[in-house]
Amino acid sequence: MNAINDRPSPEALLQDAQRAARGRLKVFLGASPGVGKTYDMLRAARAAKMRGVDVVVAWVETHGRAETEAQLEGLEKLPSREMKYRGQTFAELDLDALIARRPALALIDELAHTNVPGSRHIKRWQDVEDVLAAGIDVLTTLNVQHLESLNDVIERITGVRVRETLPDTVLERADEIELIDLPPDELIQRLDAGKIYRDEQARRARERYFQPGNLTALRELAMRAAADRVDQQMLEHMRRHRVAGPWPTRDRLLVCVGSRGNGRSLIRATARLADTRGVEWIAVHVIDAQAHALSDTDKDRISDTLRLAESLGGDAVTIPGQDIAREVLAYARTRNVTQIVVGQQRARRYPWRPRLLTRLLRESHQFEVTVIPDAVGEPAPQPVRPWSGWSMGTRRDYALAIGLPLAATAIGAVFDALLRLDHFAVLYLLAVLICAVRAGPRPAIAASFIAAGCFNFFFTDPRYSLSVTRHQDLITLLVFLVVAIVMGRLGGQLRSQMNALRKTARRNANLNEFARRVAGALSRDEVATATVQHVRVTLEAPCVAVLSEPNEQLSPVHRCAIGPDYQFRESDRAAAAWSWQHRQPAGYSTQTLPTSEWLFVPMVTTQRVVGLLGLHLRERGRPLSAGQRRLLDAVSDQAAVALERVVLSARIEDQRVEHQSDALRSALLSSVSHDLRTPLSSILGAATSLQTQHDRLSDDGRAELVDMIVEEAERLNRFVQNLLDMTRLGHGRLELRRHWCDLRELLGRAQRRLQRSLLGRTVSIDVSADMPMAFVDPMLIEQVLVNLLDNACKYSPSGSAVDIALAVHDDVLQLQIRDRGSGIPATDRERIFDMFFRVRSQDHAAPGTGLGLAICRGILRAHGGDIEAQAPLQGSGSVFLMSLPKAHRAAPTICDPRD
Repeated sequence: MNAINDRPSPEALLQDAQRAARGRLKVFLGASPGVGKTYDMLRAARAAKMRGVDVVVAWVETHGRAETEAQLEGLEKLPSREMKYRGQTFAELDLDALIARRPALALIDELAHTNVPGSRHIKRWQDVEDVLAAGIDVLTTLNVQHLESLNDVIERITGVRVRETLPDTVLERADEIELIDLPPDELIQRLDAGKIYRDEQARRARERYFQPGNLTALRELAMRAAADRVDQQMLEHMRRHRVAGPWPTRDRLLVCVGSRGNGRSLIRATARLADTRGVEWIAVHVIDAQAHALSDTDKDRISDTLRLAESLGGDAVTIPGQDIAREVLAYARTRNVTQIVVGQQRARRYPWRPRLLTRLLRESHQFEVTVIPDAVGEPAPQPVRPWSGWSMGTRRDYALAIGLPLAATAIGAVFDALLRLDHFAVLYLLAVLICAVRAGPRPAIAASFIAAGCFNFFFTDPRYSLSVTRHQDLITLLVFLVVAIVMGRLGGQLRSQMNALRKTARRNANLNEFARRVAGALSRDEVATATVQHVRVTLEAPCVAVLSEPNEQLSPVHRCAIGPDYQFRESDRAAAAWSWQHRQPAGYSTQTLPTSEWLFVPMVTTQRVVGLLGLHLRERGRPLSAGQRRLLDAVSDQAAVALERVVLSARIEDQRVEHQSDALRSALLSSVSHDLRTPLSSILGAATSLQTQHDRLSDDGRAELVDMIVEEAERLNRFVQNLLDMTRLGHGRLELRRHWCDLRELLGRAQRRLQRSLLGRTVSIDVSADMPMAFVDPMLIEQVLVNLLDNACKYSPSGSAVDIALAVHDDVLQLQIRDRGSGIPATDRERIFDMFFRVRSQDHAAPGTGLGLAICRGILRAHGGDIEAQAPLQGSGSVFLMSLPKAHRAAPTICDPRD
């Protein structure tokens, strides 16, 4: 057993293995700016360089201090990275260059610095994590006011809200901390001499931040932070090497919280003792095998005692174990406790067992044990009997206690008649054990006496009589009875433990299901619904979730086991508002507004309160136990993270949509500015030539210029029409004015509009003999045909043919247009219908906005049809197949498409 305890802690060995592949982090911790952190860091780097270490200054901010800049001489400095933000250029740490350089030691100043937007990470400490992961040792600097946990404290002390903070875990993971300290008077002298800040900045700092009282308080905070980290490192060393301890380097108290008696006075006395000595203290409760037998009153008393310990500044811990004294001593060694506090014990649970105090005094040679007597006037705890807390059992349980011994008697009688066996005690022991496991200890003890009577009556001489004639039979019966009672008690404990394991397994399964549901939730309502349902099932109390700050009204977004007509009282609303504002539980069973029937627990992230969980504990009848309270805290924390994730996801999605909208707007403006300027320039040039050189131009020249003006105006008109159509399609405001029209007539009008573009090309039209009329919006369908023919002219050589085919297939009107161009790549045949997408496989891009085909698809789908790009069956080129549903009408009426 001692050999096992002497082995190193597996968790410590795992931490060592993980640290072996990482670089070492040393933090120069200061109480305030100007104490000399950067100066001492550079001195340490110069000393390392003299030892032959490869040192690189990755980032150091000297703030213009001459003595600090002098320490940079002789050290290799990594060039900084230039970052542009809002029209200004900033210098930042070049993380990629540092990792590529891979020095043995890197100097990175100002660990809490916020990087310029566009950097890989938001904070510099995240850059340092990457450097450490690359196996590079790092020296860095940090002021105590940048620790997240001290942010509110620093603001109360100095009146200044520090914006740049980092998690405390960053400092906890540091391999070494060196405290840099200066007396307040000397630091103020440095400020007045201009060695920290200059001019106006120094004056403001002197008036607000650099006050003697402020600096003294900051020094104490820095010393405590360094001491806490050093103490943690010592505990890790002791666990790593399995040092029995304790090492009395720092006092720490541990108070034992029992299951009975008045532990509140013990907690108060320990808190006073710890406050007087200025040390940490821990309240420990050991959950043994008898914990299940405790009454609800005792369980509530333990929970209240542990909550009182937390409210008075101590840590509350519950640990499982059978031997209370051994578990307490083992935990005290792991936490390096120096003093154990116990209460006076007036009664013992088992008289034959030594008291806890006796065990502690006998076995705790390294600890100081302090006994606190009960307060005057407090009632003494009642002695605990071995059967205290055992369930009386139901009628079914006692029926089982009677039936199992009788069944064993019947089976024994059969064996006795067939095999003439003499010993049947094992059958009765088995019956008692089954009864204990299925019904509990009390029915099992009853079954023990019934089994003993049956065994004596049916199988001992003289049979069928309760008298005993032989001494050995009497001894056998007594031993049987004792063994049966012990087996019944042990079986009952096994049953209780099995029930506890089943309950724990159900709770874990519910918690896993809750984690899965909130992880997959896409909205705040889904997270709130999953949370209240899980809390209702797990804690068996009506629950509500509040996702907005309660002011005069308390409006839960989700209710579980609470009707919609339930009216919250004024005390309930006040408790919810206080809990939201102060980020602390309030209401029933708390010290704040306890008259409320509800307990409100805030769901808090690192930045803000995102909601409240409310439990109707007055209806439940008793407060939450310590384990249930921890479970509720875990659920509220997980729900808060899920709610924050949903909010951030929505924010990211909004930013993504906004980014896409900006990109779309930029593409549209770029396209409009280019593609609309070209025809306007042509029209302006031709019109200017007609105006200034009208008399010198021939008739053919003037006609050519007029034709150019008309052609470019039509081209400009098509661009504008496409933009208008796309706008109407995007806003769902495209109104169809359907008429019965002949597609051949619409095709002819489209050809006339593109007469100059089609000049020199052969256009062949193949129309099916049974081609019917189409019930469409003639202006829009004509625009579709114009866009398709214009697209064929743009992407096919001059003089090539364009083939058009009209046919009917299965009540669908189909129009196919094929050109003789270079074709469309297979990967782009679907993308070409996206806005602003244009195929770039040609040597130069054809003019256009990239909206024509997207408009074609939008118009056709508004008619119930569609369009697709196909590969030609033979030869080269592109094939567009548009389809429209065939409509049926009572009487054909042909319209003029110009209407």
